[in-house]
Amino acid sequence: MTSFSETLRAATWGDHESAEDESYLKELMSGRLSEPEYGEMVAQHYFAYVALDGVSRRLRDHPVAGRFVFPELYREPALERDLATVYGAGWRERIAPSKATRTLVARIEQMADWPGGYIAHHYTRYLGDLSGGQFIRMELEKIYGYRKGGGGADFYVFDEVGSLPRFKNEYRARLDALELDERERQRIIREVRLAYQLNTEVLAGLMHTVRAAA
Repeated sequence: MTSFSETLRAATWGDHESAEDESYLKELMSGRLSEPEYGEMVAQHYFAYVALDGVSRRLRDHPVAGRFVFPELYREPALERDLATVYGAGWRERIAPSKATRTLVARIEQMADWPGGYIAHHYTRYLGDLSGGQFIRMELEKIYGYRKGGGGADFYVFDEVGSLPRFKNEYRARLDALELDERERQRIIREVRLAYQLNTEVLAGLMHTVRAAA
């Protein structure tokens, strides 16, 4: 029988690839965006992760969702360092959530009432950060001259986790250990696909802002 983690990955792979193909990321990875334009993505990440990690804290004692609460993953402090590096000490006055980010944040906050939905959004964001996000970090260090742990791209640094492959294997094992009926499995898969869509819309909004300013 196919494990849930394998089923989830296969069912959402197309959505994952669509997110990676978003033109904002292509421009960023090609070194064609200014540091403030990169900072716009960091800012939107900040609002999303304040929401996601806030839900994590609310669900930490839940018998199901609590197995996917990892304080060592919390991104808010790293994102604050990155924003301070990009925008300086007054970064809080420089940033605001976009319309797409407000929609994503609202959806994430709704997941406090549905453990499976929380897991869906947690999986979508963090498994990506721990995988392709590591390539993004290395490219950002080259493009903007950031140093690992020195701010700018700390969002992608997970030193407290230890071995990333081992952590991801443990994460998938926890997914596979979930006692889910087929209806709940499909519901979580749909939520992961929605999470990819909402995150892709955030990136599309960033690209629109970049083009409008050109």
